[in-house]
Amino acid sequence: MGAVTETLTRLPTLVPPPVELPDRAAALRADVRAFLAEERAAGRWHPRADVWLSGWDERFSKELARRGWLGMTIPTEYGGHGASPLDRYVVTEELLAAGAPVAAHWVADRQIGPSLMRFGTEEQRQKFLPGIAAGEVYFGIGMSEPDSGSDLASVRTRAERVDGGWELTGTKVWTSGAHHAHAFFALARSAPRDEKNRHAGLSQFIVELDAPGVQIRPIPLLTGAHHFNEVVFDKVFIPDSMVLGEIGAGWHQVTSELAFERSGPERFLSTFPLLQALVAQIAGTDLDAGRRRDLGGLVSRLWTLRRMSLAVAGSLESGHAPELAAAVVKDLGTRFENEIIDAARMLVAIPPDPQAEHGYARLLADAVLHAPGFTLRGGTNEVLRGIVARGMGLR
Repeated sequence: MGAVTETLTRLPTLVPPPVELPDRAAALRADVRAFLAEERAAGRWHPRADVWLSGWDERFSKELARRGWLGMTIPTEYGGHGASPLDRYVVTEELLAAGAPVAAHWVADRQIGPSLMRFGTEEQRQKFLPGIAAGEVYFGIGMSEPDSGSDLASVRTRAERVDGGWELTGTKVWTSGAHHAHAFFALARSAPRDEKNRHAGLSQFIVELDAPGVQIRPIPLLTGAHHFNEVVFDKVFIPDSMVLGEIGAGWHQVTSELAFERSGPERFLSTFPLLQALVAQIAGTDLDAGRRRDLGGLVSRLWTLRRMSLAVAGSLESGHAPELAAAVVKDLGTRFENEIIDAARMLVAIPPDPQAEHGYARLLADAVLHAPGFTLRGGTNEVLRGIVARGMGLR
């Protein structure tokens, strides 16, 4: 028993200490809810599942920016508002809970802005941050590649040194919104692969997606919807001024960026509009004790996940990038999202109607179609568990 206790005391903390939202959060939350209610009453959009991937609406993004709800953590000298990650957390969770169309600005606001502030040059910040804060510049993510799965160290996109910059050749896949976006961060191999240190020799580049040699090919869903893309580089020239951070430091930069990508409320709120609709459907009905217990369990787990995610946001506010905690939130949260779908299918006998524009049936149909990606994007859950195990010294 003593040996077990000693081992446990040496293990790292999986989640940062809990934090409380500041008093000002209540007024901010009320303002956001009032705005969203006004938008819905005007019929400008209807709640949907997985909106941070599929809900592309540039008008909506620009309206958020006009109200000061984009680029919140970007310093004022770059067009932002100098607010805290906790203020931004309040806004993002209200947008996701409402099922609002946030995909256009999501990647740029969530991780591109913070990465530019951490690793970007002054020229890069001046070039992109004001447009991000204004809801006018959109970004994608260029990490995944064919046949690589979640193994980013196996990327084959090459960056070769040329006069004045670098030349990129290779392919990225599952790039959400690339057909609309202005640019993305591409992870490429800038030095020969070292089998003894596969994470070495990787670098990040800012690729403007209208550059010569860039080809964007759609990857449609089974429904015909188009969110994903394949992006092909054919000797695309990237000037030295568009190298992000340091050459060879790509792995460190990417893993720092993933703390923003994996820990946010989108990792457990993608199907929250469906949970709300489910509760509305069964309100006043006679559920047996077991099903009431199952539903109560979902709600309690949602609160726990929120507290965990909020703790990571508090850590980010302190200047830390808790990659291990982010992996835990992402793993638990994306499994939870699928369990909401299972509950919705079990508890309400309403066949999905693909022709309905909104309502319970439409929310359920959307969630079912998007569900396969929940535990894949941002790193598969199996890979995330390996990251957690390694971080705990268990492998």
